Amino acid sequence: MKALTLHSPVTELPGIAKVRAEAFRRLGICTVRDLLFHFPRSYENRGDIKTIAEAVDDTIHALSLVVATVPKTANIRRGMSITKFRAFDATGTVEILFFNQPYCRDVFSVGDEFRFFGKLTVEGRVLRMTNPAYEKITPDTPLPDLVPRYPLGEGLSPKIIGNAINAALSCLNGIEDFLPENIRQKYAFPTLPTAIKILHEPPSAPLLRASLNRLAFDEYLVFSLALSLARRTRKALGAAPCTKQNIAPILALLPYELTDAQKAVIREIAADMARPDSIPMSRILVGDVGCGKTICAAIAAYIAILNGHQAAIMAPTEILARQHYHDLSGLFEKLGIRTELLVGATPARERTRIYRELAAPTDRIDLLIGTHALLNEKLIFADLALAITDEQHRFGVGQRAAIREKNPSAHLLVMSATPIPRTLALVLYGDLDISRITEMPEGRQRVDTHLINEALRDRLNGFIRQTVSEGGQVYVVCPAIEEEEGAIPLGRVFMPDEFGAPPLKNAVEHAEKLAKTFPDYRIGLMHGKLKAAEKDLIMQRFSAKEIDILVSTTVIEVGVNVPNASLMIVENADRFGLSQLHQLRGRVGRGSRKSYCILVSDTQGDTAKRRLQALCRTYDGYEIAEEDLRLRGPGDFFASYGEDTVRQSGGLHFSAIAASADPQIPKAAFEEAGAILTHDPTLNSPEHKVLAAEILRAFSVDNTSFS
Repeated sequence: MKALTLHSPVTELPGIAKVRAEAFRRLGICTVRDLLFHFPRSYENRGDIKTIAEAVDDTIHALSLVVATVPKTANIRRGMSITKFRAFDATGTVEILFFNQPYCRDVFSVGDEFRFFGKLTVEGRVLRMTNPAYEKITPDTPLPDLVPRYPLGEGLSPKIIGNAINAALSCLNGIEDFLPENIRQKYAFPTLPTAIKILHEPPSAPLLRASLNRLAFDEYLVFSLALSLARRTRKALGAAPCTKQNIAPILALLPYELTDAQKAVIREIAADMARPDSIPMSRILVGDVGCGKTICAAIAAYIAILNGHQAAIMAPTEILARQHYHDLSGLFEKLGIRTELLVGATPARERTRIYRELAAPTDRIDLLIGTHALLNEKLIFADLALAITDEQHRFGVGQRAAIREKNPSAHLLVMSATPIPRTLALVLYGDLDISRITEMPEGRQRVDTHLINEALRDRLNGFIRQTVSEGGQVYVVCPAIEEEEGAIPLGRVFMPDEFGAPPLKNAVEHAEKLAKTFPDYRIGLMHGKLKAAEKDLIMQRFSAKEIDILVSTTVIEVGVNVPNASLMIVENADRFGLSQLHQLRGRVGRGSRKSYCILVSDTQGDTAKRRLQALCRTYDGYEIAEEDLRLRGPGDFFASYGEDTVRQSGGLHFSAIAASADPQIPKAAFEEAGAILTHDPTLNSPEHKVLAAEILRAFSVDNTSFS
């Protein structure tokens, strides 16, 4: 049998054959090293043991119970079995049920003590746990307090991933620590192998926090260095200056006057595109939802086309791409500019025509709007001069680079509606110049925001009825899909309010409850497990007023424009970052209806209450972002980016960044990156050899960056 190494394929691990290896591959896991860097997305706090008397109905709990009766299995209908027994502690008895798990008969023996973790329910006079997680309690093997939960994929269970990672941990010593030793000692960080082991098998919360901070520091440092080197490389590319800049024709067609902030941003973009030194523009345009970023991008595209070149706009979802096409195609048609839409659903014949006319030397497509379909290797621009990506945080750095690969010397403009504090912006967008729109267009209505608790649920339901009866539509956002119950997100493991926080509402169950509460209303359900086409269809139905109440996770956070929606309800609002809540609030108030955002939270934590009250007081996205950073650290910003959208090409994960609760980490890492490049701009010194290799591995940075 081969000795296992970091580079061994996962098929060399026990129990992973070809089919299962393909399931791992879909998660980006091909080797043992990939497994070790597949970090938990959350932890279950199973160490907080309650007695049955202390436990609260309909809530996730950890109970230490002794098996009281012999488990019995019965077939209740075809394809469905139930295994049932009773267990007790000094304060009461609970009935334990397992569906379609007949093997449980052989697991539990009368007199054995187990730790059960799951939701406790009351049916009549019977206390019950259904399909709980369980661990046998033995005197010689203490159970961990914090149990990791990993991002899963189709065909992969928590047990399969846990077993694979346990096997991979034997290779930890093969991981070379790339952090310079003087920096590691300066911040008292654990070594890289130690930090990774603790992340997968946390012995205590303090050690877990130290390890998360170490890994977060690593990611900030590598990211900062890579972006600084990328900026240096970009300066040598040589872009075509766009010196024709008479934008009066497009301004004359607008039914409104641009704000002073929009005009200032357009001046910055135009100056970048006309630079005589031919350095390509690399700029991010940041501004609140509804501040008018899209028209600024359209004017940038007009400047590129005015100079005889082409432009492209890439959006993260089909519905947003179609929205941009609907908004801009008519405007550009009046200017004699050819605009086309390319998405995943574009028919093959139409796609072939677009490819042909995009590459034509004359009579070609001027502006192409689309989704990831723009990244297809068969798609070739005749003369791309400007690439625009919308909702930047839905794209990783790799995708940002991929659209530019259509012409490496093209100007790049990225847009984001997530206000990022300046400290974090320096790290996130170190290779980009930053433009900010800080005022809203005249007439944009303010969304009234209110914080309530469960005691006002009946009044909230009445408000929903009133909204729908008057012709409006409602968003209801939940923090989990279904499987996240009882888990504590990494970024909140160390918050003092968190372990006593109310249970999570999940979208699937909450949609079912709303359907019973409002039987005459049309309820929709959307979450990240749905395929892109399914999500787009649901949003199209909501836009067409075929759904009255849309229950969703944060997949509706960006880009969705449904002017008729006037009520946003966020369940467990304390579980979201303020910037994320501000994004969600921006989904309403987009039409003529008076709009409201209702934050529902039963949290008793002072910090959580202050955060939510701050959102009720202000509508300034930058003020909210800075307050969130002050109260909670950087975790909320990165947690809202989503685990599969911030994973970089080559293997750098941002999950540990999302988890770090220490606001000093990004600042310290950014300063250390600057100090490293000041003393060793090419990273050629022996002490930085491993660090340089890590940057190349994580970001595929061209070797010329180091010369």
